[in-house]
Amino acid sequence: MAKKLTPMMEQYQKVKDQYPDAFLFYRLGDFYELFNDDAVKGAQLLELTLTSRSHSSKNPIPMCGVPHRAVENYVDILIDKGYKVAICEQMEDPKKAKGMVKRAVTRLVTPGTQMDLKGDQAQTNNYLSAIYINDQTFSLAYTDLSTGELKTTTFQSEATLINELINLQTREVVHLEKLPASLIDQLQKRNILISSQPEISKESEVSYLIQNLDDKNQKHVVAILVSYLLTTQKRSLAHLQIAQAYQPNSFMKIDHYSKTNLELMTNMRSGKRQGTLVWLLDETKTAMGSRLLKRWLDRPLINQEQIIERQDKVQVLLDNYFERKNLQEELIKVYDLERLAGRVAYGNVNGRDLIQLKTSLQQVPKIKYVLETMDSPVLDELVNKMDPLEDIANLIDQAIVDDPPISVTEGGVIKNHYNDQLDQYRDAMNNGKQWIADLQQKERETTGINNLKIGYNHVFGYYIEVTKVNLDKLPEGRYERKQTLTNAERFSTPELKEKEALILGAQEKSTSLEYDLFVEVREKVKAAIERLQTLASALSELDVLQSFAVVSEDYHFVRPQLNHDHQLMIKNGRHPVVEKFMGHQEYVPNDVKMGKDTDILLITGPNMSGKSTYMRQLALSAVMTQIGCFIPADKANMPIFDQIFTRIGAADDLVSGESTFMVEMMEANNALMHATPNSLILFDEIGRGTATYDGMALAQAIIEYVHNNVHAKTLFSTHYHELTSLDEQLHKLHNVHVGATEKNGELIFLHKVTSGPADKSYGIHVAKLAGMPQQLLTRANQILNQLEGQHGNDHVVGQNQQDNVVTTVNEKPSENTEKVNELPEEKNGQLELFPTDSQPQLSKKNAQLLKQIKDLNLMGMTPMDVMNKVYEWQQKLK
Repeated sequence: MAKKLTPMMEQYQKVKDQYPDAFLFYRLGDFYELFNDDAVKGAQLLELTLTSRSHSSKNPIPMCGVPHRAVENYVDILIDKGYKVAICEQMEDPKKAKGMVKRAVTRLVTPGTQMDLKGDQAQTNNYLSAIYINDQTFSLAYTDLSTGELKTTTFQSEATLINELINLQTREVVHLEKLPASLIDQLQKRNILISSQPEISKESEVSYLIQNLDDKNQKHVVAILVSYLLTTQKRSLAHLQIAQAYQPNSFMKIDHYSKTNLELMTNMRSGKRQGTLVWLLDETKTAMGSRLLKRWLDRPLINQEQIIERQDKVQVLLDNYFERKNLQEELIKVYDLERLAGRVAYGNVNGRDLIQLKTSLQQVPKIKYVLETMDSPVLDELVNKMDPLEDIANLIDQAIVDDPPISVTEGGVIKNHYNDQLDQYRDAMNNGKQWIADLQQKERETTGINNLKIGYNHVFGYYIEVTKVNLDKLPEGRYERKQTLTNAERFSTPELKEKEALILGAQEKSTSLEYDLFVEVREKVKAAIERLQTLASALSELDVLQSFAVVSEDYHFVRPQLNHDHQLMIKNGRHPVVEKFMGHQEYVPNDVKMGKDTDILLITGPNMSGKSTYMRQLALSAVMTQIGCFIPADKANMPIFDQIFTRIGAADDLVSGESTFMVEMMEANNALMHATPNSLILFDEIGRGTATYDGMALAQAIIEYVHNNVHAKTLFSTHYHELTSLDEQLHKLHNVHVGATEKNGELIFLHKVTSGPADKSYGIHVAKLAGMPQQLLTRANQILNQLEGQHGNDHVVGQNQQDNVVTTVNEKPSENTEKVNELPEEKNGQLELFPTDSQPQLSKKNAQLLKQIKDLNLMGMTPMDVMNKVYEWQQKLK
């Protein structure tokens, strides 16, 4: 038989049943309580003391609680851990309630709808996304509830959708209909919360927000997203901006693997911001400017006019040093207008927020004046967007005290002389308090009790407190006992009761009126949200542009020229982040020259010499160019790249469960399948994750495929020095190498990239630098000498001009194909490092496999096809 619940727990359970996947914070007096499983799990996650309700019962109810004033801190902890929290409030005054106090959930906080972001989070967007799949198209809508940004687009594949969600760092995805299992799996692997929205709302806000959209799928996905917000937030969303559709093809595409490899936002080693491009470029003075910088980095431009427009603005700010300094001083005083506007619309703004808003608005006329003194037409658009909203600033200045309390319901927020009725209440309160002080002095004189005092608390109101040793001094019949303490008694008198009613009546009415006046001010500010958002957009853009000017001046960046001739020229280019760590004087700059006659630079040289840095600095310069920033070089002429693909570094994809080599092949294949002649490809040591001949064959096949089919600007670094002979057959491939020299048996890196192939490999020298034992290094040199003397150039990869197949350059035709033994034998896919006295002849099976290799038409295969074929051969050789 089920245990009967108390009325309160029955009410709790009804609310909890509506939010089964959320922690329910249930308001009881000054605390929010959690019960049952929520309490058990919540106590663990929030480090609270777990107690119980109904102690005497056989089955006490677990419970724990948090003070109502500190609830947001606890909510944030749960949200950061990926949970939802439903806030259940008391909807009536407990003192006036008849029976159970009415309660209802006033908002549902989720990872994607978190509003109060603090610290580093304030400089980052918090996106909530919605997905709608129809006719093999994947429509996406996303919003940052705290700023009101609302955008939508459509993709043609699940992979591109996932890539966008990862780039946005979406924390939560909403769907109307069931998602494919493969998509759910990808989202869960990345700890993205999946939420369902049962139906689309008929609220007018939905139709208003989609009024500018033409695509029916995009309208649908935005409606799903907005419906979820209306369902969970249960309040006005007036700050949401009208949905904007964007085309992914309108920006440079960089997949999340490449963004990780290039360390645009996150350091690969530390996982932090330091050591990244955004860390270097972020000299913004406002949180909204910092967020915009990240959005620009996420979507570099491909429209030349837009890029030049940004460059022109940066140039003006760079040329006007003193004016730029003045702008920085004013921008520092500008608070986060985007999120302040969101808080106003959301209804959780307080007096301090409005003072921040006023302070920010008061800087706008000064900022406009500085921009106008620069007298540059390129800044006119920004100046025209900077409405100082003087009416709002004056309203706040007249209504709100300069240092208001956090609470807006307990008084002390509204200035004197703003409202006549409020002034009257305050006068009554102030006179009453003076009357209380006079009464205290009168009672002391009448009774002769010098420590008699008159006090106040919320339970007993005003009282006269007398210590017990002085009780015999009180006159008979006039004092009415109210409360007994350990060392004192508290009393009241008829005249004190009468004055108390007047004072408390004025205080209650004053507090109530103050709140009404505050709401009135808030609503007037709310009516100006669209103007506020336009201003915020202009200020954040100015902030990013001045940031570009600062770093360009500090680090000696130059303005790159742009061309559509597929030419690339960078004179003395540098890696901006590495240079910041090393210093401008120590960094060795390098040229990058790729004219119409060069599509591929084949880069050789020892490890640690700077090949990867050379490649990354080109990609970073391309990104910086197309966000409108200047770049680290003495001179530059850049094409506009539509995409950047990278394969730099070796790492397993733990999320997808893929090996290093599989990730390498997948990333390489992604570039080969999607790159265009206007793309940039960076391949670092492709093929090193497998056996020597496999890797060399794949590397050559990839180079040839890029050269003959893709025609993208490509930097390909390799340890396979044998590949340098490809410049004889591929007319748009050029060899370069990173210099190194030996001095007294020691290897010295020059870090200078020069034309031509490296003269030799320095692998053993690098091993020495790493501290390998001398005995091991000596043995490695012996083995190297044996291999070089025994095989010469046996394993140099060239191209048979007649068959288009990979063969050995010095290979001699064998009369008996079953006894081919010209190649050094491999075991388990690796070269035999310790040769035996005799080389066994190939078996019939292996000779057949060798013939298959010779007959393979590499030019008609993709790298993934080649990889699968190599895998098949390895299995047959086991």
